[in-house]
Amino acid sequence: MTSSLLTPRGRVRSGGGGTAADSGGGAAAGSTEPTAILDWRHPSVSALLREISVSLDGDSPAYDPVATLRRAHRWIAGAVRPVYSVQDERPVSEVLRRRRGSCSQRLAVLESFARASGVATRVRGLVVDGRYWYPRFPTLRRLVPDQVVLAWPEFALDSAWLPVSELFGGLDELSARPGGGFTNSGAETLFDAVSRTAIDWDGTTACPADSASCDLSAHLLTDLGHFDSRDELFARHGQTLCWTARLVAEPVLGRRSAGAR
Repeated sequence: MTSSLLTPRGRVRSGGGGTAADSGGGAAAGSTEPTAILDWRHPSVSALLREISVSLDGDSPAYDPVATLRRAHRWIAGAVRPVYSVQDERPVSEVLRRRRGSCSQRLAVLESFARASGVATRVRGLVVDGRYWYPRFPTLRRLVPDQVVLAWPEFALDSAWLPVSELFGGLDELSARPGGGFTNSGAETLFDAVSRTAIDWDGTTACPADSASCDLSAHLLTDLGHFDSRDELFARHGQTLCWTARLVAEPVLGRRSAGAR
């Protein structure tokens, strides 16, 4: 049984509506500007951009935005340890200083790299059934929130929006790879999984019968639409946990490695 006691009070999480969100994606233009979370102008973020040789000059003849984002993803996967941090609004500069972060925080680092490289980003707000996280917390199921708010990034490339789930190839291509699918158990996180398999929230992709599922749409409770930034998403719909729950849980979960039980 999941718990609704740990989630923010007074938040109505329904799809679309408002000026920031739009289920069709038309209202959220995205941006390259820094935000409180995506603070890519911070010196530590700029230093790490140089460290992984990501060019800030999008007009360079050798500049390939997709290859750059893939390289950044691989760097983050290796350098930022996956943990169960519950502070979704933690600035990217602080995540990099700690060298550890949740799926949400590591995705925010990737967004910061994109914006610093001149690629606009936006996020799709997804509300995922908390029961999907049961395999990671088998002895703490009663404390798993009933709703998990996920900011799923999209990147403005070639006059179209590319979801992070398609950064390493089309969903059909990714689903056909051996060992595809994602179970949300073990050490692998959603952030890591997008580099090797299809992660489909819309129910249009199937993995081979002998693989784990690529279609995660059954776990999606609500599609909140698109937002210019994850800052807007969390300001409108709140983070997964309420402030008190985050205060209590962060000292423990913020250091607990993903996959630890």
